[in-house]
Formats: sequence, C-alpha cells, structure tokens
Amino acid sequence: MPSFQYKAVDKTGSPARGALDAANEVDLELRLRRMGLDLITFREIEKSASGFGAGGKITRRDLITFCFDMEQITRSGIPLMEGIRDLRDSIENPRFREVLATLNEDMEGGRILSQAMSQHPYVFDNVFVSLIRAGEQAGRLTDVFANLGTTLKWQDELASQTKRLLMYPAFVLVVVVAVMLFMLIYLVPQVTQLLKAMGIALPIQTRLLIFLSNSVLDYWPFIFGIPIAAAAGVVMMVRQSPKAHYLWDYTKLHLPVIGPIMQKIIMSRFTNFFALMYQSGITILEAIKSSEEIVGNRVIADGLMRAGAQINAGDSLTETFQNLGIFPPLVIRMLRVGEATGALDTSLMNVTYFYNRDVKESVDKGMAMIGPALTVVLGGMMVFIMWSVLGPVYDILGKIKF
Repeated sequence: MPSFQYKAVDKTGSPARGALDAANEVDLELRLRRMGLDLITFREIEKSASGFGAGGKITRRDLITFCFDMEQITRSGIPLMEGIRDLRDSIENPRFREVLATLNEDMEGGRILSQAMSQHPYVFDNVFVSLIRAGEQAGRLTDVFANLGTTLKWQDELASQTKRLLMYPAFVLVVVVAVMLFMLIYLVPQVTQLLKAMGIALPIQTRLLIFLSNSVLDYWPFIFGIPIAAAAGVVMMVRQSPKAHYLWDYTKLHLPVIGPIMQKIIMSRFTNFFALMYQSGITILEAIKSSEEIVGNRVIADGLMRAGAQINAGDSLTETFQNLGIFPPLVIRMLRVGEATGALDTSLMNVTYFYNRDVKESVDKGMAMIGPALTVVLGGMMVFIMWSVLGPVYDILGKIKF
C-alpha cells in the first residue's frame, strides 16, 4: 500500500503534518477524516522497510508502551477495536497514531489483529506478527503481549549494554588518535626545529619520531584517505556479496575480547525469542526458522538452518543444539532435562536467564579489561614521545658544566 505525506487541519483549524498509508487520494482523505482531520495537500513517498521496532520515528519504547497498553486492554476484556481506537486517540507519536488508525480500519474491514499488523512490516516484524497470530489461535493474547513487552525491555537493555561495550573503546581510541596527531603535527615540528638549531646528534627514537611527523604532514591525504576508502569498500562488499557478509560476521565473532561477548549477546537474543515463541504455541521448526532472522549474524543463522534440517530429519533438540557447537555444556544439560521432563519451556527460560547473566558479567569484565589495556597503550605512546623529545635535551643538560 502506498504511503503519503500530508498536510491537514483539525476541527480547530490547527495544522497537522504526517505520513499515512492509503490506497489512493480518496482513501487518504477518508482515513484523515476519521482521524478528525481535513486534507489540504499531499504527496506520495517511498516506504522504507526495516526490522523489529523500526519504522520512521517509531521507537522500541513506543512498542514497549503499546504492548503494555494492549496487555491491559485484553486483560480487562475491552474489545480490541475499541482499545486500539482509544490508544490511537491518546498516543503522542503521530506516526504510530497513524499506524494504529490503519490497524483499526483494517480490523473494521474484517481482518484480525495479526493480519492487520502484517501490513506494517516496518513496525511489526515477522516474529511479532507470528507471536500475535499464535496468541490469537490459543486465546492467550494477554500473555503474548506481556511477554513481548518484557522481551522488548530486555532487548532495550541488551542494546544499551552492547553500546556501552563498543562506545567506550571507540571513544578512547579517538582520544588516543587525536593526541597522537596533535603531537605529530604541532608539537614535534617545533621541538625538531629546536634540536636542529642546537646541532646535536639525534638518537634513533628521535629520528623515528621526526620521520613519523614528516610522513603525517606530507602524506596526510593518503594516511587518512586509504583507511576511509578501505572501510567504504568493505561496507560495500559486505552489503553486496553474501560471501563477504558471511566472512565479516565470522570475523566479528572471533575478535579478541569483543568476539566472545558478541556471540553470547546473539545467543541470548536467540534463546529469549525462541522461548517466547515456544511458550506462545509456535512449533520448534517454525521458531528456529523465525530465529534465523533475529540473530543478525549469517554464521549463527546458517547453524540454525542446519539445526532445523536435523530436527526435521528426526534428531532431538538437545542433540541438534549440541552438534552446533555454540552452546556451553550447562545449556545443553538444561535442554536435555527439559526434553526429558516435558518442561522444555521452563528449560528455555532457564537458558535465557543463563545467557542474560553471562552477557552482563562478560560486558562488565570486557569493560574492566579494555579500559586498562587502552590506558597502557596511550601511556606507552606518551612515554615514547616524551623519551624521543626530551632525551636529547637531557643529554645536552648533562654535558653542561656549572
């Protein structure tokens, strides 16, 4: 369905702007009129598709609030259309308000909630829609919305932990590079002129520092341009070539310190959603198939695809996950107990708890290791520069007789 950007006015004459999905101009005008708006001008825009919790200005926080509100609506026995209509009138995000208006209209036209949500893949992804569909079939929409809200909150915390893991090293690296460039471009040339004026023999470390400074000053377009061009080339290759994308994902999982933590984060995301889908009544094969899109890593996704094929061939879940080689023995034992006792959903939640705790501890340990390591690197560079600059000066002072 096309998407239109519109300009309208409400009953008080106040202007309103936004975007809305509609079949054509007449449909757009009718939908705006149901929202209490009169259309003035409009233009068709391209609709961008993205993942879970995306869609223009619709954030994960908006979805968390939506799930909480829908949980209360279904728990209270309020009809879905009336509840969504009330949410549409009370929600602050204009883009999300338009999506809810479309959901309400589609449901008035005869569609169920999951079918209406499937028309907005940029807001509700396949996993979200599949869980809602399973909740409708099992009559457990309240539980599904409660679990989705909890999962989205966990995902928000996980994203925060990931950012914290990556942002600190990136910030320290930027500071180190900035300090080095300042010294090589500004400080070292001035000291070099002073040492040349003294006419003393320079030690090898000082000559090396001067060489580095002159190289930066003379060849800075190549020094800065080549890494940028290389990074841009890698990004293009990863986006266009499946093999390059696979190799890049494999490399990320095997980086020192960060790689194992990223692998745990991916597995934590997988086990959390897998447990949620299994609890909602989705079959194991369907849950694994949907999880291939959740993990966001081609290496893990290929492993899950092979796992689905093995389970389809008759292997047990525990044996299949053990053959993947990415789960620790404790997780495998919990899955084996779950299969033996018939409480696989409880075992999956235990696996999720195990990975959540392990991810948090790994992030904390990673931060504790990265900080001192980068400090040592920065200190070593400063010591080298001071040694190279001040060494000849101290030699001259030592030869002066008072």
